Amino acid sequence: MIYKNEDELFATGMIKLVNGKIEVIDKELFREKMVDNIVDTIILSNSIRMKKICHWLVYEVTPTFGLFLSSIQSLYEAKGKDVLPSFTVPAINLRVLTYDIAKAVFRSAKKINAGAFIFEIAKSEIGYTNQRPQEYVSCVLLAGIKEGYSGSVFVQGDHYQIKAKNYLQDEENEKNQLKELIKESIQSGFYNIDIDSSTLVDLSKPNVDEQQKLNYEVCAFFTKFIRELQPQGIEISIGGEIGEVGGKNSTPEELRAFMRGYISSINGIKGISKISIQTGTTHGGVVLPDGSIARVNIDFETLRNLSKIAKEEFSLAGAVQHGASTLPNDAFYHFPQVGCAEIHLATQFQNIVYDYLPLGLKEKIYTWLNKNCADERKPGQSDDQFIYTVRKKALGPFKREIYSLPQDLKDKISSVLEEEFSFLFDKLDIKDTKDLVDRYIKPVIVDKKREDFLGEDKDLGELEGAD
Repeated sequence: MIYKNEDELFATGMIKLVNGKIEVIDKELFREKMVDNIVDTIILSNSIRMKKICHWLVYEVTPTFGLFLSSIQSLYEAKGKDVLPSFTVPAINLRVLTYDIAKAVFRSAKKINAGAFIFEIAKSEIGYTNQRPQEYVSCVLLAGIKEGYSGSVFVQGDHYQIKAKNYLQDEENEKNQLKELIKESIQSGFYNIDIDSSTLVDLSKPNVDEQQKLNYEVCAFFTKFIRELQPQGIEISIGGEIGEVGGKNSTPEELRAFMRGYISSINGIKGISKISIQTGTTHGGVVLPDGSIARVNIDFETLRNLSKIAKEEFSLAGAVQHGASTLPNDAFYHFPQVGCAEIHLATQFQNIVYDYLPLGLKEKIYTWLNKNCADERKPGQSDDQFIYTVRKKALGPFKREIYSLPQDLKDKISSVLEEEFSFLFDKLDIKDTKDLVDRYIKPVIVDKKREDFLGEDKDLGELEGAD
């Protein structure tokens, strides 16, 4: 059901407006009867105004259900002091069916009392999945309410990246575009942000410091920008990156050069909490001609050594592993053993969704890809390789159709992914980390008003060709 106007929301009898704040009258009825309809409205409504009203509603009611958007900073500071048991935080990118799949994440977490996990979305994913930060946050929070989860919820901007070519052509414009996204993200509740300026590393320079110089200077620039914007009482967790994923493996010399230059550049303010490195993986994996994924030989010793240096020399939580979701199952238990702080997982969850899409819809999507992404086809690619590498680009244009699949099919996809998350959570040793999160992360409610979501609260018009 899509709510058509604000009166219809309050006519449900499950919420009321008191002194400009929304109060929940019956929590169980709200969870059972209203949550799904709010998601329907956010995803399917053509009204910009109704979407914004729903975002305001979600923000207002989540504390009532014991949910709090949080920064993982304090937990990572404890990791940096090496006072916590060994575990690796999974950072989960949800590109499609965000609400349904987030429910599976929360169910898996509740089964093992897990709290150290992150929902994230990359700068590029925001574009091709057609999920702005506020929509992503609202869908995650509604999933938590639906599943009865309580506590801190970590939402992260992943790979907030500078494009080297654009930067070298127009530095200010490239910086300003990323500043606007960061501002929007923080306003939406992204209290964890990974800055990726590793694209600016120049290996042609004569020494490691000069190779990393532009990288650490730009990362420091955005660190200062984030610190100026962060809400009172929240220290946003910021990540840096020294090696572009898919490139050469990172070295201790690169880590030290980046960190020394970065620390000098931030002038004493709170710096990054973790560092992303390259260990042999590629985003999405390497696709073979038949569409299968090649086995990756990940360099766990590099991950171990750089995590150790990050902790012992710079008090960071450790190194971060990207491009990991398509690794073989027997690889995941290694990550806590080598001190990996965080692991980013995305493509395999998308692959599972595609496995369960109805054949007719899948053929429609592939036809669209062949027409609209033809210029991305590389010489010598098989049909399977091409479709695999570009099918993420269809998730935005087909978001409504995928969301509108029969509920029993969406429940099946959610159930299969719940098993996947349970496996990963077990291997990454995050059982009982909710107790640690509750100990180190203190909930902070950022004061926001209706106008922060609706602007001047006038008729904001309708969406044309929405989603």
